[in-house]
Amino acid sequence: MNNRTLRHVAVLCGALMFAVLTRATWIQFFTAESLTEHHANRRLLIKEFGEPRGDIIVGGRPITGSVKTPGSDLLHKRVYTDGPMYAPITGYLSQAQGATMLEGVHRNVLNGQDPRLRNQFLDTLTGKRPTGGDIITTIVPKAQKAAYRGLTELGAKGAVVALDPRDGKILAMASTPSYDPSVFAGDSLKEGKEFTRLDKDKNKPLSNRALRESYPPGSTFKILTAAAALEHGTVTGTEAPSGVPSPYQLPQSSVKIHNVVPDAQCDKVSMKTAMQWSCNNVFLDAALRTGGDRMRETAEKFGFNNEHFVPVRSAKATYPGQLDKPQTALTGMGQGSLTSTPLQMAMVTAGIANDGKVMKPHLVEQINGPDLSMIEKTDPEPLGQAVSERTAKTVQDMMEHTVREGTAGQAQIPGITVGGKPGTAEHGVDVDDEHPFAWFVSYAKRSDGTSPVAVAVFVDPRDTDIPSSNIGGGRLGAPIAKAVMNAVLKSAR
Repeated sequence: MNNRTLRHVAVLCGALMFAVLTRATWIQFFTAESLTEHHANRRLLIKEFGEPRGDIIVGGRPITGSVKTPGSDLLHKRVYTDGPMYAPITGYLSQAQGATMLEGVHRNVLNGQDPRLRNQFLDTLTGKRPTGGDIITTIVPKAQKAAYRGLTELGAKGAVVALDPRDGKILAMASTPSYDPSVFAGDSLKEGKEFTRLDKDKNKPLSNRALRESYPPGSTFKILTAAAALEHGTVTGTEAPSGVPSPYQLPQSSVKIHNVVPDAQCDKVSMKTAMQWSCNNVFLDAALRTGGDRMRETAEKFGFNNEHFVPVRSAKATYPGQLDKPQTALTGMGQGSLTSTPLQMAMVTAGIANDGKVMKPHLVEQINGPDLSMIEKTDPEPLGQAVSERTAKTVQDMMEHTVREGTAGQAQIPGITVGGKPGTAEHGVDVDDEHPFAWFVSYAKRSDGTSPVAVAVFVDPRDTDIPSSNIGGGRLGAPIAKAVMNAVLKSAR
């Protein structure tokens, strides 16, 4: 081999070496972070599950835990206490399926990677392993149990949300059917099949109906219709005859809207009586005269058309724009293209109970470090004054009258002032008259006038053996709401 050939080989080798060094430098300094965080990097999972995690706490006790995973390089996996009852709160943490709800939102706190939990320099120097912090929730255990038990005893799909109107704490949040996050927390074939089964179940047990699904709210929305009409001066008194005939002729339409009670019982009655017997005609007319823009303005002040972060993200409840007259009228009774999550109707009820002031809902009381020191606390934050105190108190008076002498009587609690409103909601294009959605909203008030609890109950009775004659918010939802309110009142003593 001559010198010229040797020079060419040397140059080629040098170029190849330079390319290798350049690529190594590029990977080390520019793409190392993205490669480290890539979902296919198993080192991340090994690190994630190498140590026991912090816990999610309810009523001072952990409802999560970590156990050893035999025969796996992922040393620990998650276990849950009363998993199905608390699944809408905890979500799941799975070695194979990822994380949702509080497990997902606060993943770095629970696994100890949050910068507030560690000194990066000292921990690296000393080789200290990360230790997870704890998430302290606002949930009241007895209220959560009452909500979950009430839904499961019905054997129906549904959801319950209970709030403290004064500060926005979420006191209970249940969804059925539910699931046990423990059964697919690992990455075995059996656990993978169980997750697939749950994911494909037509009843959607993995879905959080309290936050993530929205439905027509039916007659429970009448409390917001009343608030909007009073606030904007459409209705100036709730006890004077309305003059609105029953059945009600929808504008620009041949359709007449009837009532569940005899139409004669609702003919030209006052708004207070209309609330008592859930007369559609008075609220259809109130919404129409208030107008879509002002109805939507009031709805948005209560939280409609916005996502809420509790800190888990909720779906939007919607009061649409550009409604014609018949569509606007239908929103007055919670129908048409109007939708709401159970969380949103709980917010409306809480805002009325709190004299018109709506508080942002939150699920986390505080975050503690592994040494139990507090590293973050949630301060109550107002969403805003949705309606005046005068308007709110007027709606309270109607709701309390509805419990004492109307369709919400099953929510009565001896010695406690309760305001409530049941509702049924038709759904779908081909309306199933025998299986409408059932709703119930209520609040309990102490002798000093403050309300420590407001509740929204949603029940989907389709695919159940509940007789059609028993489907109604007062029959299905009121007993659940009463049990939840009682649990909160007793826990606060």
